[in-house]
Amino acid sequence: MSKNSKTPLASPLGSTDLTRWHLLPVPDEDQAVWTYDSSSERTLGDQSFQSKYWLSRHPKSPALPDPEGSPLQAAKNGFEFYKKLQMPDGHWSGEFSGPLFLTPGMVIACYITKTPLAEEIRIELVRRLANDQRQGQNARDRGWGLHAAGKSTVFGTVLNYVACRLLGVDVEQPLMVRARATLHALGGATGLPTWGKVWLALLGVYDWEGVNPVPPELWLLPEMIPLHPWRWWVHSRQVYLPISYLCGKRFRAASDPTLDSLREELYTQPYDSINWPSCRNLIAKEDLYSPRHPIANGLFWILGYWEKICPSPIRNMGLNRAHELCKMEDENTDFNDLAPVNKMLNLIVCWDRYGPESKEFQKHQLKLKNFLWMNKDGMGVSATNGSQLWDLGFITQALVESGLAKTDDPSTQDSVIRSLQWIDRCQMLENPKHFRSAYRHQTKGAWPFSTKSQSYTVSDCTAEALKSVLCLQEELSYTPKLISKERLCLALDVILSLQNPNGGFASYELVRGPSWLEYLSPAEIFGKTMIEVNYPECTTACLTAMSLFSRYYPDYRGPEISRARQGAISFIRSVQRDDGSWYGSWGVCFTYATMFALESLSLNNETYKNSPSVKKACRFLLDRQMDDGGWGESFKSCEQGVYIHHQSSQVFNTAWAVLALLAAKYPEPEPIKRGCRLIISRQTADGQWPDGAIEGVFNKTTSVTYPHYKFAWSIHALGKAHKQFPDVKW
Repeated sequence: MSKNSKTPLASPLGSTDLTRWHLLPVPDEDQAVWTYDSSSERTLGDQSFQSKYWLSRHPKSPALPDPEGSPLQAAKNGFEFYKKLQMPDGHWSGEFSGPLFLTPGMVIACYITKTPLAEEIRIELVRRLANDQRQGQNARDRGWGLHAAGKSTVFGTVLNYVACRLLGVDVEQPLMVRARATLHALGGATGLPTWGKVWLALLGVYDWEGVNPVPPELWLLPEMIPLHPWRWWVHSRQVYLPISYLCGKRFRAASDPTLDSLREELYTQPYDSINWPSCRNLIAKEDLYSPRHPIANGLFWILGYWEKICPSPIRNMGLNRAHELCKMEDENTDFNDLAPVNKMLNLIVCWDRYGPESKEFQKHQLKLKNFLWMNKDGMGVSATNGSQLWDLGFITQALVESGLAKTDDPSTQDSVIRSLQWIDRCQMLENPKHFRSAYRHQTKGAWPFSTKSQSYTVSDCTAEALKSVLCLQEELSYTPKLISKERLCLALDVILSLQNPNGGFASYELVRGPSWLEYLSPAEIFGKTMIEVNYPECTTACLTAMSLFSRYYPDYRGPEISRARQGAISFIRSVQRDDGSWYGSWGVCFTYATMFALESLSLNNETYKNSPSVKKACRFLLDRQMDDGGWGESFKSCEQGVYIHHQSSQVFNTAWAVLALLAAKYPEPEPIKRGCRLIISRQTADGQWPDGAIEGVFNKTTSVTYPHYKFAWSIHALGKAHKQFPDVKW
């Protein structure tokens, strides 16, 4: 749900009836999408509880038994409420948002390709953009940031301003006037980072001469060369693939009065007077997180020269190769693509190559709805087509490990069984249509982050799903055995295939490129984007999955699993910081990674009692426990690389810290009791927890919301604390 607690603003384009929005399952896609019932008869009927909850208009539920300080009862109450949010097909739908450059990407792509957006969608997109705009008196901070928790940047302000204008907001609307003043105070659109320059160049409101070239001929290089894009991190690879095609063609939308006006609105000097080549390396200080290395500037100079001399036959070969790979990506993912940035760019490529009447382009259009999410503040584009598998893995493990799943309650059993059925359907049992040719890692046996059709293997998602299946099928008497040993072994094979030589695990693939490729990164607004990186979070997930698998199937690849486990533990030890912590790359931040790392070390029988590393990690956490007993970590920790307290304790940070201390077998219950009391104190009488601060992050600088974390991790921490300290008076 939105992290914005103020009263939502209205849309300048009008309003929709919130009672007509419905979150509905999509047959055969294992996800749900928002649909507006515009019929006078209200053919979709009454809103579901799930729809009302995400729109913040759900009725107050009956009060549940007072936990009276009991963590077990509080965990039960939490799941009693949480069950109501489960979709009929077994998964939990939810918002996965935060980056403020996603909605503009869709709006720009739809504008260029003349893809119509329904009036109710346009209204709600603008309403969300208005609610995401920064408020206050600082003239330099009344635009939009890189993400929902960030201050105004040129990138965020330009793209969201453009999106509003393309959706029909008048240039003199107050939110446009405020944003334009901020943009001009920040120096105008010439200070955009590379991604922003590309989006404006596609619209024809920025000249391609002001963009550092990304030639499609890079895809023609021999694959043995370290610079070849197949060695890049998958998100960078799949974003720069369509950019290379569009940049190579100097693609530009047809001009119209709105675009002509934008050329005047976005700059602090007349458009025709701008020296575009001098803008290539101009990045506003508000946007610059990773200054470009001189080596990268040298490479871009070479590529700029190449643009002037590239023979047409070579350029056509490069364009054809880039398009071929875009086509493979579309077909491999059923036109969902890896994520919305490359999805929207691929949409433009498909339109340019095949035309608006082609079946390929129409398939692309149909999938746009999978990325739209509605909340009380309006509609926006999600960071993927959801986080369904990821969220489901955590709640199912929490239920089993807390003991809540071991029950005779029919509604809980039904919820658990439907969860298992959804995980069963989500496992990928074949490699993609275009496997090696599209530079993909194997998918046979893996699970994705979101849905099966999205089709990308993710190391920790596969691991968490494997653990969930083992917990649900092996430790509960009432669940059907849906996933065979053969399929579990396939998942284990995927995990083993993803371990890197240093023992660590990255996210989607093996580390393919040398570390010096980071010097060439053109993504000035992010950190660590060029190659895969080993993460303590991913490594722990894979280590714990291998350990649990071996408990039930000790004869399958036993020696290899043993070696892999030892390598993973060695990696975890090697990346511990001197202060005892681990840096988290996917959650906020040190509490998140330290929880995972201590879980890893516990599997090697390393505890507070016998391990200096574990003792140091516990001390790190205990030194940061707040006066109210909780933990609260700011998103700024991710950006700055040091622990920074949030202004208040957070339920999810507290749950992570409690689970970390429990994994370490910290002998004194008092800090754990205080943490549990904080979690219980934030719970409402009907069992839910209100929204808190931002939970997630990627690439060091961009926040993402995980609204299910406050349920899954709180239930897990409370239930596990009760199991570990059954005789403690809470």
